Amino acid sequence: MTCLFVPPYLLRRIAESGHPGAGSSNQTLRVDAGVRGRRAARLAAPPVIDGAWLVHTADNGTVLPGEPVRAAGEPAVGDAAVDEAADGIASTLALFAEEFGRASYDGQGVGVSLTVHYEKDYDNAFWDGAHLVFGDGDGRVFDRFTTAIDVLAHEFTHAVTESTAALAYEGQPGALNESVSDVFASCLKQRVLGQTVDQADWLIGEGLFLPGVQARALRDMAAPGTAYDDPVLGQDPQVGHMDEFVDTADDNGGTHINSGIPNRAFHLAALAIGGSVWQGAGQIWYAALTSGRLAADADFSAFAAATVAAAGDRAEAVGQAWLQVGVDPGGESVPTGTGAAASPTDVPAGVVAVRRSGGFAGRTTVGVVDLDGADPRADEVRDLVSGLDLRRVKPALPKPDMFTYTFEICGADPVAVPEQHLDARLHRLAEVVLSGTEDGATR
Repeated sequence: MTCLFVPPYLLRRIAESGHPGAGSSNQTLRVDAGVRGRRAARLAAPPVIDGAWLVHTADNGTVLPGEPVRAAGEPAVGDAAVDEAADGIASTLALFAEEFGRASYDGQGVGVSLTVHYEKDYDNAFWDGAHLVFGDGDGRVFDRFTTAIDVLAHEFTHAVTESTAALAYEGQPGALNESVSDVFASCLKQRVLGQTVDQADWLIGEGLFLPGVQARALRDMAAPGTAYDDPVLGQDPQVGHMDEFVDTADDNGGTHINSGIPNRAFHLAALAIGGSVWQGAGQIWYAALTSGRLAADADFSAFAAATVAAAGDRAEAVGQAWLQVGVDPGGESVPTGTGAAASPTDVPAGVVAVRRSGGFAGRTTVGVVDLDGADPRADEVRDLVSGLDLRRVKPALPKPDMFTYTFEICGADPVAVPEQHLDARLHRLAEVVLSGTEDGATR
């Protein structure tokens, strides 16, 4: 799986804003699309690492894992990103080993590969199935992605989820996948800071935004939808109750937006239980994740039931936490919100549209090219769609934090393709149609 920390919708918002960071955000989106579509074949197995972890540098390139620069047991090297990644992975492995009895993400002690200085001005971090990868940020909106230790724990937990419950990455199971990563990211942050649940701020990605950006963090587990409200970023779109559930075809069914619901349930359960989150509610959520009770398509109610079953004498507190966000642990999670379902673009003959959604925060962007107009991209797009038969594309499930592309060509029925299944031709078509104007702004 490939798990990107910054939501594509947030990157797109910046790209469309005219902010000085717009070009870097647009470049990040293009890099994401380029590298993730080429990973499946070479990531069949994790690299063999002699030791608990190894940090590499991509030296602002895209070849993974890059050159090794610091291994477990070695001293700091003076490179902030390298040393932050080293400290972060050491703390994360210690959390899972000492508090949850888990040896690395696979439970068998596999060595962890990390890469820093990925790409130039890269506004993201991800787990691609073999490596934890971190960009340096653009220096205008985002700082480097190793600055916030919970970013590393979030991506590492995607690997843990992949190795345990293997929650499908769409709809409610996809939102659970994202929420579980936030849960253990928060456990790590609070453990490192030595905080109890009532002392913690419950923010995810605090410190990633540079001064001047009106944002406290990327997400707020205690109050979903309040982490940022900025002219460039827009307003945090997360929801925290089933009454607000967003029914959408974008973002793989709202995986990032609706993850605020189980996030808030965890926060409420943690407060009810008290103490340290990693010894209280975190233990229950870990037991549920690894219980074997969860199907890959588990909805919120199924996950809630698993946490109640794992809670012992705390079952009442955990059950009430879920009920407070509108989820019945003994029932079925039926959305009652009024979020509008996304609809395909109305594409007439002679027009090609690409709709891209998903990524860490689930934003959506649409690009359109009129083949009969004066658009300078028309000639290349016309060549790319000539003879293209999207009916031959096999249906496939999306992966965590990867985009889904919906292609609508000259009035034909729309076809959705997860990013990992884009071939070179579809990848280029998406890149061209979604490309911006000369100043790099996304259309």
